[in-house]
Amino acid sequence: MSQTHERQNPAFYALVFALVMMAIGPIYLMLTTSLRLNVDIMSDASALFFMPTLRNYETVLCDVLWYTPEHVGYCDPTFGRALGNSLIVALISTGITLIVGCMAAYALVRFRFMGRGTLSMTTLMMRMVPPAVLLVPVFGIWTFQYHMDGTYAGIILVYVAMNLPFVIWILQSFIVQVPIQLEEAARIDGANAFQVFFLVVLPIIKPGLAAASIFTFRIAWNEFLIANALLDRSTRTVPVTIVNSLTEYDIDWGVIMATGMLLAIPPIIFTFVASKQIITGMTAGAVKG
Repeated sequence: MSQTHERQNPAFYALVFALVMMAIGPIYLMLTTSLRLNVDIMSDASALFFMPTLRNYETVLCDVLWYTPEHVGYCDPTFGRALGNSLIVALISTGITLIVGCMAAYALVRFRFMGRGTLSMTTLMMRMVPPAVLLVPVFGIWTFQYHMDGTYAGIILVYVAMNLPFVIWILQSFIVQVPIQLEEAARIDGANAFQVFFLVVLPIIKPGLAAASIFTFRIAWNEFLIANALLDRSTRTVPVTIVNSLTEYDIDWGVIMATGMLLAIPPIIFTFVASKQIITGMTAGAVKG
């Protein structure tokens, strides 16, 4: 039996190639720039051929390395401290958002009370408000009334409030699919409400938790506008630190690009780990034929 193969339009391959180059091109440019000295970056002769170096990464991480780089006369802990601040803010805000969000989603799905549908829709509408609209009131309240500007707690609470509506909305769709018979069977066996929630419901909705955690972590990790307004020199995250390092007279492109590459590593690792939970959850009920 002869098989006929349709030839794909060359324009399709050209479009795919253009999209791939648009996605990989900036990353490649940032990587190669981070491996150059400033002399090579400003020189047209070394656009394609240059001697790679890790000096820019050593400059960024000089305060956390186990050795003292020879070329670093003075170790500026600004970028290293910013990476630690971003990790603290992103991880804590993600954890709090998931804990509160999954409990709120469970209450909205399983409990019957007046205004449940309105409350569920209102939480989603709150997520549609642009962060720029909240910037001025949040800055005024956090600075002059509660004095929480420049603190981890202040920015973490803002990120929790920003991401909580979406987490509640996305987890509701997963909790609805959990059979109520499983919870009833657990209660018959003597499990209390907390045991039913943590031992029965949460293991089943792990794909939803993973998807929500990816969204929440990336928002908290990359957010700039509110962080720039609320954080001070000691608590700034990486996006704020990179922008503040750009001056009119001195721009160290190698260090900035090295910081950008380091900034991209934690979200990739976090997304990879969480994606494995999504795949595991999706294939957990598969039956081998």
